[in-house]
Amino acid sequence: MSQEKLRIAIDMDEVIADVINKFLRLYNRDYNVPLDIKLVPGKEFYEILPEEINQKYYEYIHEKGFFRDLELFPDAYDVIKALHDKYEVYIVSAAMEFRNSLEDKFDWLAEHLPFIDWKHIVFCGNKIVDADIMIDDRIKNFIDFKGRKLLFTSPHNMLISHYERVNNWKEVAAKLL
Repeated sequence: MSQEKLRIAIDMDEVIADVINKFLRLYNRDYNVPLDIKLVPGKEFYEILPEEINQKYYEYIHEKGFFRDLELFPDAYDVIKALHDKYEVYIVSAAMEFRNSLEDKFDWLAEHLPFIDWKHIVFCGNKIVDADIMIDDRIKNFIDFKGRKLLFTSPHNMLISHYERVNNWKEVAAKLL
């Protein structure tokens, strides 16, 4: 009898895909905001922008295509592929808030992580998932989660200290592979 693999739920935005970089490119294009703007620990990226443009991200994130050309974080492909060989991997994204993101995210995942079967992609509102491990940048997704919680570092969560933290995909590999 074979042993069942542990399940891992991996968030997409700011864990696998670099959303902040995309926002900064759009703000740079439209308002000349420097691409190397200093991100402040504990703040959302838009909180450091001038007040008259800081809410523009709501328009960007609702545009069709916003999620289609995000950059993959360094080492994400190789580590997720290795995790896929050892664990039952699910990509879990709270995509329902952004209607146009569903097709973009599905196509992005098919391009960047083609080994993830469509049955292992979960687009949801609240992340109520049955998994053993969750990798996410938002602690709100850990509230009712019973498994091991790995907080993936992003500027907005850098001041949070009461979760097991991973700063990059090499650290994920060191903990789980």
